[in-house]
Amino acid sequence: MAALSYSVDGDEPGVFGPATAAAVAAIQQSRGLRVDDVCGPQTWAAVVEAGYRLGDRRLYQRKPMMRGDDIADLQHRLGALGFDSGKVDGIFGPDTAGALADFQRNAGLIADGIFGPDELQVLGRLGHRGDGVVAELREVSALRWSARTLESLHVAVGERGGLDALTVSLGRALRHHGAETIVLHHPDGSELAQQANASGAGVFVELASLGSEPGCRCAYYHGYRMTSPAGRELAGHVQSRLPDALGVPALGTCGMAIPVLRETRMPAVLCEMGPTTLLVSRGPALVSAVVDALAAWVCPT
Repeated sequence: MAALSYSVDGDEPGVFGPATAAAVAAIQQSRGLRVDDVCGPQTWAAVVEAGYRLGDRRLYQRKPMMRGDDIADLQHRLGALGFDSGKVDGIFGPDTAGALADFQRNAGLIADGIFGPDELQVLGRLGHRGDGVVAELREVSALRWSARTLESLHVAVGERGGLDALTVSLGRALRHHGAETIVLHHPDGSELAQQANASGAGVFVELASLGSEPGCRCAYYHGYRMTSPAGRELAGHVQSRLPDALGVPALGTCGMAIPVLRETRMPAVLCEMGPTTLLVSRGPALVSAVVDALAAWVCPT
């Protein structure tokens, strides 16, 4: 963490003290993770990824996919040049490989989808072309010009445990309104994201419980200086309806980079609500509010 400019001064080497906990919280905050001062798997992965700079290693598509800040830098640079690498998520997936191959063809390089010294040299000559990313424009365009009603929308609805019946009810209500819907259940956010990607859905909505905490908040993807504009808009629609439907405090919307938002390849929102007992008794009102939010999202007035 010290190498990433997060101070741990005051803690003895090898001791997880207050300064280290504060540094962990700062990393979590800056990387869009849940702030709990605990260096778990997601936080440690973020620390490792932050250590890579573009040019440190060859980048290519593999399983498991390569991750790191160097990949996010490459995605930003390709996007600024008009090559759509998809969401800037620091993950070298098929969209990034395709955009890189297109860049290589335009630059007169071998279009093998592998980023190495030659590609770095060309990018260096071109320099930075601003912070605009073509993926953001594509996402907004897709929202405005594709689905105009729920009948033309493909929705993935997911939950990680405890809200099975509620997600099934939401899926049923969306199908009643004409949407093509798949309902997903898995305790791991990354697996939910992969299942949503495999389904070909155009939008992903996860329902989650806040336990005994009363309130409602909605999160959308934000990471590596990129925000999902369609995800942020959908989160706003849901947040404007759901707290009133449940009769709970509105806790706002926020951008995060947790796996279920980072790894989905479509606009995605995470709706966290509580208390759990209220979700059961107010289930029909909750479902109706989310359906109305999706309808407003695909066909804004």
